[in-house]
Amino acid sequence: MNNSKLEQIRHEIDAVDEQLVALLNRRARLALDVAEVKKLVDDVLPLYRPEREAWVLDRVKSLNTGPLSDDEVGRLVREVMSACLALEAPLDIACLGPEGTFSQSAALKHFGQTVGLSLLGSIDQVFREVEAGVCQYGVVAVENSTEGTVNQTLDMLVESDLKLCGEVELRIHQHLLSHAESLADIEIVYSHDQSLAQCRRWLDENLAQARRVPVPSNAEAALNAGKDRRRAAVAGERAAQVYQLPILSKNIENDPDNTTRFLVLGKETVAPSGNDKTSVLFAMPSTPGALMNMLACFADHEVNMTKIESRPSRQGIWEYVFFVDIAGHAEDAAVAKALSDLDSKAAMVKLLGSYPAAGN
Repeated sequence: MNNSKLEQIRHEIDAVDEQLVALLNRRARLALDVAEVKKLVDDVLPLYRPEREAWVLDRVKSLNTGPLSDDEVGRLVREVMSACLALEAPLDIACLGPEGTFSQSAALKHFGQTVGLSLLGSIDQVFREVEAGVCQYGVVAVENSTEGTVNQTLDMLVESDLKLCGEVELRIHQHLLSHAESLADIEIVYSHDQSLAQCRRWLDENLAQARRVPVPSNAEAALNAGKDRRRAAVAGERAAQVYQLPILSKNIENDPDNTTRFLVLGKETVAPSGNDKTSVLFAMPSTPGALMNMLACFADHEVNMTKIESRPSRQGIWEYVFFVDIAGHAEDAAVAKALSDLDSKAAMVKLLGSYPAAGN
């Protein structure tokens, strides 16, 4: 009787799989139809539409009734969209390499597995590859929930004409990777300086004897650690798999909710999705109360400011530019008025971009 019931369920699963395959291919054909229509209307229209993808993901999550979680449904649909987009025009995405970085994980989380990745040696190179048109989009880290801002990214945003067209939030779990038989055998620990800082407490308590060496990426740290049993790396699970390094200790980050925010770089302006964020940088005149006057532009129009960060302008000693994130899209009435007021008061304003907020 149990075997009969099991066979019945398996037949139902087979029938559902047949429907899934048919529906997936139907969706793929519709995606190809979209590409053809875009070519007829305007051959320069971008095939990748961040606001459309954000809307689709938000919609399918709202339709979900379980037992799959909303996040799992979103992940599956993201991969379907990625595969369909690859049929239209494969995307090339630039991010910090080598193989196994958190930047790579963030790029795949945002764009799906069916993209081409250019794994580069620095954040500067990511910007340059997108600016030159070698890659359509780039993914760069901008801030960590425990260690703050990635200054190199902010400095490049001042110089670059690229637009922000998306953001990705990635939970960061740091592990100690090594071929060493015990912690006492480790003499050197390699990692990105941000990751070393994120794990400072654990390293102080467990590897006080080991020298800490910052490197450009956690993947490079894993590569270095694999060359000698006296070496270790602080890196993620992907790096452990890629470089075949045992995990000696898991989740050694100071904060269990450790999260890094990444920005998606591109050349096109993104239309409103309904749940957006806008990033702006500005310089203020050298007058008393200038910063308060700048920030009042947002408060006066009831625009929520979610982040403010300052960086040296490199134009003069003790001169700064300010980076601000606000809730809403630049085309929203209140945001547009706030930005207009800011433009009339600031010494310089640069709209970095409006884009779907992470979590869509």
